[in-house]
Amino acid sequence: MASSLPPRGSYLENAGTARREMGLKVAPRRNVLSAINNGGAEAAPVVEFSGREDVERLLAEKMKGKSKNDFKGRVEQMSDYIKKLRACIRWYMELEDGYLAEQEKLRGTLDAENSRHTQLEAQLSNAIEELKAANLDLTRRCENLEETLSREKSEKLIAAESYEKEMQERELAESSRDLLTVDLERVTHDAKRFSEQLKMVQDTNKRLQEYNTSLQQYNSNLQADASKSGETISKLQKEKSAMMETMAALRECNNSMSSQLESSRASQQEAIRVKEELRKEVECFRAELKQARDDRDHSVAQLNNLNIELANCKEQIGRSSKECESMSTKVSALEETCNTQQDQIQTLQKQLAVATEKLKLADVTAIEAMTGYEEQKEKIKYLEERLAHAESQIVEGDELRKKLHNTILELKGNIRVFCRVRPLLRFHGDSNGLEGASISFPTSVESAGRAIDLMNQGQKLSFSYDKVFDHNASQEDVFVEISQLVQSALDGYKVCIFAYGQTGSGKTYTMMGRPGNDQKGMIPRSLEQIFKTSQSLESQGWEYFMQASMLEIYNESIRDLLAPGRPNSFDMSASKQYTIKHDPHGNTTVSDLTIIDVFSIADVTNLLEKASHSRSVGKTQMNEQSSRSHFVFTLKISGSNKNTGQHVEGILNLIDLAGSERLAKSSSTGDRLKETQSINKSLSALSDVIFAIAKGDDHVPFRNSKLTYLLQPCLGGDSKALMFVNISPEASSVGETICSLRFASRVNACEIGIPRRRTSTSI
Repeated sequence: MASSLPPRGSYLENAGTARREMGLKVAPRRNVLSAINNGGAEAAPVVEFSGREDVERLLAEKMKGKSKNDFKGRVEQMSDYIKKLRACIRWYMELEDGYLAEQEKLRGTLDAENSRHTQLEAQLSNAIEELKAANLDLTRRCENLEETLSREKSEKLIAAESYEKEMQERELAESSRDLLTVDLERVTHDAKRFSEQLKMVQDTNKRLQEYNTSLQQYNSNLQADASKSGETISKLQKEKSAMMETMAALRECNNSMSSQLESSRASQQEAIRVKEELRKEVECFRAELKQARDDRDHSVAQLNNLNIELANCKEQIGRSSKECESMSTKVSALEETCNTQQDQIQTLQKQLAVATEKLKLADVTAIEAMTGYEEQKEKIKYLEERLAHAESQIVEGDELRKKLHNTILELKGNIRVFCRVRPLLRFHGDSNGLEGASISFPTSVESAGRAIDLMNQGQKLSFSYDKVFDHNASQEDVFVEISQLVQSALDGYKVCIFAYGQTGSGKTYTMMGRPGNDQKGMIPRSLEQIFKTSQSLESQGWEYFMQASMLEIYNESIRDLLAPGRPNSFDMSASKQYTIKHDPHGNTTVSDLTIIDVFSIADVTNLLEKASHSRSVGKTQMNEQSSRSHFVFTLKISGSNKNTGQHVEGILNLIDLAGSERLAKSSSTGDRLKETQSINKSLSALSDVIFAIAKGDDHVPFRNSKLTYLLQPCLGGDSKALMFVNISPEASSVGETICSLRFASRVNACEIGIPRRRTSTSI
């Protein structure tokens, strides 16, 4: 158990560090510290704690050896010890407040960092998505532009190739035209030479006529034939001139025209050779002339073919020129398109460069954001570690608080007695209030708030208890004193608080109270504290589940006050029997009892109002509206901490006992007599059980009464019990008051359980 605590001085050092870091001034808890400082008129000695060793030294402190009968010395030692424990608890509470404040600050910082981190992640993701979308869009546009550019380039290349082909064809046509022009000039020159040769032939013929007289006839015939040949030659000359005119347009028939010109040359040479042979042999002239005719016919056919080919060449040249013009138009349009595309490409390249720069800047920003994110992540991790350390210290401090709290309650006694005096009612006294009353309160330092004096037949009787409340004490003053016991129920202990006293002494007012915040009783206030504390512990991981039940014990019979149809029905016990059972773990169950889950003070308030209408009350001579049954309110508390795995189960029993009364004074008869006897019997059984437990008897008569048997787990072991003895200030009630105070004194003298101060167990 000692190994689970932090090292010496760690709480003080951590608290000092938390105060320096946050500039926090820790204020002690008002309710708890006021509960710790109860009843102390003297100022507590200043006790300083510097670490765990001082706390262990205080807890290990033992009682000094004095006489057992020296109660005053023991009380003084006990008072000093309790004051030291108060100082220790105050120190731990201040430390715990510092831890809680630091925890809240760390949680706030963690939430802020988490929200900032979430915002940064969202902004970063949005920026990355936008940049990715922009990059994707630009990439798509670049791809489209590249495809368009490649397509335009390919079309441009095709157009350039076709243009080059057309230029080559044009150059070829021009070269062919030049060749044809040269050939035509050659043919013209040859025709002139051929005409000159004809003239020479005519001269030769004339000389031959003179030389050959005998062959005149024959020469005439030859002349006739020659004239015909001249006509034919003239026709040929005309045809040649027409051919020269048509040859001006020829471009693409160089090879064929060359062959034709060669053949014409051959024919001309043949004709010259024939003419020369005619000089020698006239007989061969006819054959040569016939050959010339044949050559003429062949030349005519060739000329016709050349005309046809020339026309075809003209048509092809016209088409080629038109195609060249259209191609040149297309080429110019393509050049303009290419220039425009180049401008667009340059613009897009500039945009791409700008987008690339933006992307680089975005990458740099993303890297910076990621760096900041990593730094924030490290900071969050550090804060989480500090928060976990602070939470572990808070858990350890809470465990130590519970142990110290339980130690204080055990030092005060597992069973304690408070006395409360009801104010004097107006119709029971005179105008001077308590003047003439038989009750007074000592004002000495030792007895203030702890003792009460009673005058009976001139004899002064003094009684002392753990706490005495006079007639001016408010419900808030009373609850401050019992709030520690209510806290013990949340810590996992069984707690029992019951009000005892004669009828009309204010028991029901003390426990239930009246409507209004100032008049609320111990039961509503206890439940408010439980729900408020359980909600505040949710931040430490605690979750509580609560169940409430309400019953009354009337004439030794159990009645369920929350059963359906309970109001205005007093015969329920006859129709249903309830059985009390205890398990080995000290838990008590009542068969068929209505148990309701409660989640807020409003739920419990509604149940209390329902139970108040169902409770058995009656009129006696001592009280017009007397409670004729024992009212038992039970709250089962189950708590678990999901962070530490702790689990606690506590029970809070709040009991409004029926009022005790004397038969001679109450003058009860019939049912009221039976009720009075049953009430007195059960109260007597309660006193027998308490005295038997205090004396350590082997047999404790729990089964003598339904009340004691129901409260068996809450009246022994480490359970906490508190008895309110309520008394009336009237002189007419002195006898009943003395009986109640004596019974309370006997209970106050009992010591149930083993006080922690007698053990050597370290906390």
